[in-house]
Amino acid sequence: MGQCIRDSTSLISTKKNVRQLPHVFNMPMGRKQKETVELRFYEIPQGEPVLALLGEEWNRVYGHDNFYLHFHNLMEIGICRKGEGELIINEHTYTYRTNSVTLIPPNIPHTTISNGMTRNSWEFLYVDVNHVIEELYGDRIAQKNEAIELVRRSAHLLHGSEYPEIAEIVNAIIREEKKQSPYYRQVITSYLHALVYEIFRLNEVQTQTRLEAAGSGTMRQIADALTFVNDHYQEEVKVCTLAQVCGMSETSFRKVFEEYVHMLPMDYVNLVRVQYACEQMKHGNDSMDEVARKAGFSTTSTFNRNFKKFFNTSPYQWKINPQRYERKLQNFHINALKGW
Repeated sequence: MGQCIRDSTSLISTKKNVRQLPHVFNMPMGRKQKETVELRFYEIPQGEPVLALLGEEWNRVYGHDNFYLHFHNLMEIGICRKGEGELIINEHTYTYRTNSVTLIPPNIPHTTISNGMTRNSWEFLYVDVNHVIEELYGDRIAQKNEAIELVRRSAHLLHGSEYPEIAEIVNAIIREEKKQSPYYRQVITSYLHALVYEIFRLNEVQTQTRLEAAGSGTMRQIADALTFVNDHYQEEVKVCTLAQVCGMSETSFRKVFEEYVHMLPMDYVNLVRVQYACEQMKHGNDSMDEVARKAGFSTTSTFNRNFKKFFNTSPYQWKINPQRYERKLQNFHINALKGW
């Protein structure tokens, strides 16, 4: 049977611009040990409907070298081509095998662990599910918001033989990505529309196989703030707005966010903005003023200051030789309490 992991927070040729920005913080001394949770911020290539992680790089032993949960700003769709092991969502463990399909909405911490030291082969698609739903619903705001909530309601672990329609859609998208025949983008977009409707069906009718993955209520609220930042970082974002999204006072929100994420809320916002700015500089020719504006910074000087905080260099130097600095952001992790 398929396994559905429910959480009220928002749950696959390697592309060269796959990026992730972790930030490592030292654990507070004298307190209960906390597990590390890593943010992997992915940007879909400009003009593409998905980010596809395919090929030999993803044929590996999973989860035995560096074990910690991670979460994404995009929906992760994975298909196991060969192998078996465990999928961990929060504190819950589920078994996957060859032809298993995972559907994991944004901001749900998870990881996969291969059985023993055997190599597993996975392929992954990363999808901006909000954008897909906007294509389907246009200006119908109420229906659009309801659809986004429905898609983000649950994570799923399914076996391809039991859910052939979903497995075939995922396989079809991967085939189109590999071949890239004329109109492949339009074909993939149509498949994504169909996949969203299949996820609607899973979340509405598959109550018998739904497995709860409840985190603490507080962390569900924090995840709402992370989702808001992912969706609105190009706009003016205030801490008071994030607190309102989470249904908390600003004082309480600041305290909880810093305790669980080990960053000031606005530092997290600016970290996401800097990542977006890197993508713009890497693939575009906008002026620094325009890059700063599109990334959500109010002034170029604010952009420069935050960029240097994370890279220890200026945006101008980064643009000249991005490879020299890219790995600096990979020294960044986000910590959270076990169970998030």
